[in-house]
Amino acid sequence: MTHIENSLVSSRLTAPTPVVCPVHPRWRLVLGVFKLRIGVLIMFTALAGAAIVPHGVVTPWQTLVLALSVLLASASAGAFNQYVEADSDRLMARTRGRAFASGALQRGAHWLLLMLGMLVAAVTAAGLVINWTAALFVLLGALTYALVYTIGLKRRTPWNIVIGGAAGSFAVLAGAAAVSAQLGALPCLLALVLLLWTPPHFWSLAIANCDQYAAAGVPMLPVVVGPERAARIVHWSTMALVTVSMLPMGFGLGWAYALGAALGGTHFLRKTAALAREPTRARAMAAFFASMVQLSALIVGVWIDAALR
Repeated sequence: MTHIENSLVSSRLTAPTPVVCPVHPRWRLVLGVFKLRIGVLIMFTALAGAAIVPHGVVTPWQTLVLALSVLLASASAGAFNQYVEADSDRLMARTRGRAFASGALQRGAHWLLLMLGMLVAAVTAAGLVINWTAALFVLLGALTYALVYTIGLKRRTPWNIVIGGAAGSFAVLAGAAAVSAQLGALPCLLALVLLLWTPPHFWSLAIANCDQYAAAGVPMLPVVVGPERAARIVHWSTMALVTVSMLPMGFGLGWAYALGAALGGTHFLRKTAALAREPTRARAMAAFFASMVQLSALIVGVWIDAALR
């Protein structure tokens, strides 16, 4: 019997912990159900995509619409993910307090209509105020996360997050398309960096919560291959990420990006190397947070270089 089969059989024999509906302030419910924290990060990557384009014009109004459109589309996809995953979320300690899983918010058609309306509004605003190429990338980012990842891949393959990670790449391309309809090498490289960033970022979190994913029957990579092998894959994929993140320096990015890529990448590699040597929960969470530091350093570097041009 494989590692995943053992994990899933064991999870079926264990009765799930009863869900107790927590009492949260309304603002925390909204923040949680729409995944606004990750949405803000995706919004920042879209703004980085706009800033990385060396030539082109985007007005402050278009920049604001770009940011809000990406955030609104991301929030729509995040809410849809929680709506669909409510039953399995109840089986995980990390997610059982989410609004739909806990019962704080009741699922119904009105929620699906709201999510659809948010996505339509985001795409329409981007198309009318910016251009329809940017709007297309906004749409593709949301659909990749909501349909390709959540419905199509999450419960079918341990490589789900590799393809699902394209959602962040589309945000970069949306930002670049807002400035210039012709995508150059720099925004495409930054989109590739986002594609490579997502697997080690999420797999680190999955290693820390491996038992919970097994209990929920979700075949995340550590559940399938084991935390030890998954930790080595995280380190190898981070090496690929850091290597690719250096390439934009050969296409005109300046010292700020170079500094962010070097410092952020070194920090992330140190943490994933430690995780590969000792795949504990503490080291996995340290690698997860290091991934956030690395991406933030890249984004800030792009912005500073753009301001100095």
